[in-house]
Formats: sequence, structure tokens, C-alpha cells
Amino acid sequence: MNQQPNNPLHGLTLETIVTQLHERYGWDGLYYRIKVNCFNNDPSIKSSLKFLRKTQWARDKVEQLYIQTFKQPE
Repeated sequence: MNQQPNNPLHGLTLETIVTQLHERYGWDGLYYRIKVNCFNNDPSIKSSLKFLRKTQWARDKVEQLYIQTFKQPE
């Protein structure tokens, strides 16, 4: 297995990332921060994952929000 010591998302699944962001911000808060319809139009974890797996630019924004929210240096 490849070690990625400089990757703050190493070991996290996209589902974990979306779930934790949803728990923190809710769908409205996620849509406010990242304007993608999967967070606004009938949102769910499953539909969001389906969209984010196909759309790299949106996934990059979600991953960046996760890093800003949960991986700030202490």
C-alpha cells in the first residue's frame, strides 16, 4: 500500500467526508459554501456521492472545504 504522509485526506472515503460535512453544516450550509445542485435539489448522501464521483472540480471543492473545516493545524 502507498503511504501518503503529506495527504491530509489519506484514509478517508468520500462518503466519510460528505457525511461529516453534512453533519457540521447541513445541506443548506453546504450549498451556501459550494454551489452545486446535489446539495440543493433533493439532497442526499447517495446522490451527492454519485455526482461528486463523476465531477472532479466539485469533488476538489468538497475536499478543500473538509480540509479547511477539520484539518486545521493546531
